[in-house]
Amino acid sequence: MTSSMKIIAKACCIAVISQFAAAAPGVKLPPYKKTVLKNGMTVVMMEQRKVPLIDLQLTLRTGSTADPIGKDGLIAMTSGLLLKGTKNFNALQISEALDSVGAYFGAGAGLDSTTCTAEFMAKDISRGLDLFAELITQPVFPEDEFKKLQAQALDSIRASRDSASGVIGRYFNAFLYGSHIYGRGSDEKSLASITHGDILDCYKSNYTPANAILVVVGDFKTAEMEKMISARFGNWKSSAKPPAVDLPQPSQLKGQKLLLVDKPDATQTYFVVGNIGVARNNPDRVAIQVVNTVFGGSFTSMINTALRIKSGLTYGANASFMMSKVAGPFLISSFTANATTEKAIELTLETLKELHEKGLTQENLDSAKAYIKGTFPPQTFETSSQLASQLSALQLHGLPDSDVNDFFAKVDAVTLADANRVIKTYYPETDLCFVLIGKAEEIRPFAEKFAKDITYKSISGPGF
Repeated sequence: MTSSMKIIAKACCIAVISQFAAAAPGVKLPPYKKTVLKNGMTVVMMEQRKVPLIDLQLTLRTGSTADPIGKDGLIAMTSGLLLKGTKNFNALQISEALDSVGAYFGAGAGLDSTTCTAEFMAKDISRGLDLFAELITQPVFPEDEFKKLQAQALDSIRASRDSASGVIGRYFNAFLYGSHIYGRGSDEKSLASITHGDILDCYKSNYTPANAILVVVGDFKTAEMEKMISARFGNWKSSAKPPAVDLPQPSQLKGQKLLLVDKPDATQTYFVVGNIGVARNNPDRVAIQVVNTVFGGSFTSMINTALRIKSGLTYGANASFMMSKVAGPFLISSFTANATTEKAIELTLETLKELHEKGLTQENLDSAKAYIKGTFPPQTFETSSQLASQLSALQLHGLPDSDVNDFFAKVDAVTLADANRVIKTYYPETDLCFVLIGKAEEIRPFAEKFAKDITYKSISGPGF
């Protein structure tokens, strides 16, 4: 981003923060228009006229869970090739065209969706939209660029094993979810199996207007923007249907199991403890956020206080619920020196037990509510791009505007009884999945203290 763009972005932050501060004690989504083009593409437009920027986010309703079995990483690789050539431009020309207007374009795939984002100055609106539309609707996926990206992806995944923090999430999801689709992920074998033909088929199946949500936020007039979007995307056609993704609700783990990944040169142990959590549309999601702010969602949380502030066993510890279309994981994560691994995990379990035995106090609850309301606008509405992300998430998960507009009221409505019910309902106490990456010869002697069911792997071994 150029210096001028950074200045404008900063001004945008100030403008949006000021807007929501003036609206305290609640946050309300600015007005927007939603329409559906004849080809089935959903378009959402929100004017933010104070700063001369345009932000776009195109979200596909399919993500890595739509990867064919044995081809994990296909959708992510396809999104990575969008910048590598179109009907009218090669990779270098695309880069030069984006630079010529100070524009940004990025694309990536998550579990449940694929996201393409762009940002450019309002004065370059016509050129910016032309480039964005061409990258989405006219990519050609040159075979030489595919081979380069595939080689880079393979090198990246091999290199990632050098860092425990970079791969522990992959090991945890695979171990916790098992055969469930959320337990799948790309590795050396799946990436190597992807062919150029797979990329072409993936694009045809997933990049269709009926599968797309386009959100535009920024300095424009809605009526004019609607015409410009229709002119560039209205003729985007596809007869293909996105792959049907079977997303059953995963079952919670009963009992304890532990995966120990041996990294012989490790001086620290990285560990994650958890179980299946909740989906994005869980009716208790606000109360869960309030409780988790106390337990593991802030610097002064119970888990960080126990493991960092009081004991000095780590530089950081946190707990989180990763909410997806179906239940994502609940996890507590941290790291510590080899010699203090046993003590750190014991303290983690003691803190979780304390949460169940003592629950929250009214002081805890009031503090968490104040913290959430104090950070909610800056964390989620600082920029037009963040507003675009929020609108995209609402559309993707089929959530109402009240998810934002009534958020403060919902936070205030959480009672102490609600909080303690949430603890009993959603926080595992003894049914726990453990994943540790560290020096196995030092961890193995006490591993059975946490679980009798133990699986051993080497970090240099295949897969996760």
